[in-house]
Amino acid sequence: MVDRIVVLDGYTLNPGDISWSGLEEFGDLVVHDRTPDDETLTRAAGARFLLTNKVPLSDATMEQLPDLQYVGVLATGYNVVDVEAAKRRGIVVTNVPTYGTDSVAQHATALLLELVRQPALHAAAVREGAWSTSVDWCFSLAPITELSGKTLGIVGIGRIGRALARIGAAMGMSIIAHDEYPPDAETLAGLEVEFVEMDDLFRQADVISLHCPLTPATEHLVNAERLALVKPTAVLLNTSRGPLVDNQALADALEAGAIAGAGLDVLDVEPPPIDNPLLQAPNCIITPHVAWYAQASRQRLMNIAVENVRAFLAGAPENTVG
Repeated sequence: MVDRIVVLDGYTLNPGDISWSGLEEFGDLVVHDRTPDDETLTRAAGARFLLTNKVPLSDATMEQLPDLQYVGVLATGYNVVDVEAAKRRGIVVTNVPTYGTDSVAQHATALLLELVRQPALHAAAVREGAWSTSVDWCFSLAPITELSGKTLGIVGIGRIGRALARIGAAMGMSIIAHDEYPPDAETLAGLEVEFVEMDDLFRQADVISLHCPLTPATEHLVNAERLALVKPTAVLLNTSRGPLVDNQALADALEAGAIAGAGLDVLDVEPPPIDNPLLQAPNCIITPHVAWYAQASRQRLMNIAVENVRAFLAGAPENTVG
């Protein structure tokens, strides 16, 4: 009997520019771009393998899928799956932990450069004729800042945090970091990093970049109390998890000028409700969760997802969670 493989929400991984062929070798593959909650059971029925990105798989759902043996999460975060329930039912759950390191670090850098150099603002002004009608040979619409000599504070110095640290160091920045489990010197591979307490990082850093997982301890780690510690010239970057930031507290700090700017690629609810206060906050750049979205990054994700299935079939599952 041919195994049934169902992808519940494949569009964000593959809008058509990469191939699903790697999964097709394992069985009868069905790919859905998106799956509403009320269609999950119908589409997953009879599948031995389910792949999901954001479609939830609860204990109640898995209970009604007796053929299910494997769930592959097409992302690093796996909170959409009740992994404890899967474990009880003998269902293997895997994720893809390392595909987007460079893509995310580079996107954080892009947000940072937009905040401190303002190229989009000035390019738009040029397009609208402001340079052509200027009495001077140059003009500036906002402060432009050099990053050399500034302090980059990284919360969570795992793979992505280290990649950003290397970029920051290359631009002449000093690196400080906070991590509950600091890496050893070999892992840091020559990076000069000073480890500090979280509140000290918020006090000292000119740029604060979040790269830690979402846990009960890190939810709203950026809150009114911490924002009261920051320099008014500092900027905040979040390309990690939306709920790390208290939306209202950050919006209030931006409105008051207590922090100079924020660059966010993630929000606590996605897509965001129209009344999210950050959507209208001053000096707040928000991109729609695309830090991971480089084609090369998505191809790596696909490749690892395929190898996860291959390893499971070989009896030696890799990247398992729970």
